[in-house]
Amino acid sequence: MEKQLASLLFPAGLLDYFEVVSLDESQDKYTFYLDEKNLPPKGYKKEDLESKGYYERESITDFPLRGRSCCLRLRRRKWVNKSDGKIVHRNWNIIAKGTRISNEFATFLKEFNR
Repeated sequence: MEKQLASLLFPAGLLDYFEVVSLDESQDKYTFYLDEKNLPPKGYKKEDLESKGYYERESITDFPLRGRSCCLRLRRRKWVNKSDGKIVHRNWNIIAKGTRISNEFATFLKEFNR
């Protein structure tokens, strides 16, 4: 049930690839910290990759929650392809182009401003 409730708070599909590691709560803001799970990107097998930690956290503004702003602090994983030594990462499309807000929130704001 917890996972179902959490999935209502975050952009669709986010929890398939990220796990919530902590939450900071202030009087006017919730900040959720999420780390990408160690699941290989499409087209790769886990045994072909070696995890090399994470990129710097990215901040994404999402829908307000219970009257407070909501910030998602994502830490994306990176791997090294053992066969060619190149860095591999998953490409995400959860941030609206030219912004630091989620696609779902951007769509909502566009509709709201019509």
